[in-house]
Amino acid sequence: MSKILETLRYSKEHEWVRIEGEKAYVGITDHAQAELGEIVYVELPPLGERYEQGDEIATVESVKAASAIINPIEGTVSLVNEELDGSPELINEDCYANHLYVLSPFAPEGVGGLLNASEYADFLATL
Repeated sequence: MSKILETLRYSKEHEWVRIEGEKAYVGITDHAQAELGEIVYVELPPLGERYEQGDEIATVESVKAASAIINPIEGTVSLVNEELDGSPELINEDCYANHLYVLSPFAPEGVGGLLNASEYADFLATL
């Protein structure tokens, strides 16, 4: 069973969002990293670019496949997790401690459209 944190919001594309003040941290869920397997490369979005909700924003590659990261809420990329450039396997070690990027500013109204932990668990049960 996938690890799901109560403090996060989730998309049906298996991204998580953690809001801290004016910043929205985005990463991939435990389910996503488990499905991908050993992650070998992460292509992060460019700083300063604004993305809409639903835009392809990054790519995560594993020994099994490449997967597009779908931006869960509208916002501007203000920070990327540069540690992933040399160590993409950090996502497999702890996907919730290793975000991909930060949106700031972001559209707070988009957060309400994401799933809470219980809703995400119910969604996973349908897969």
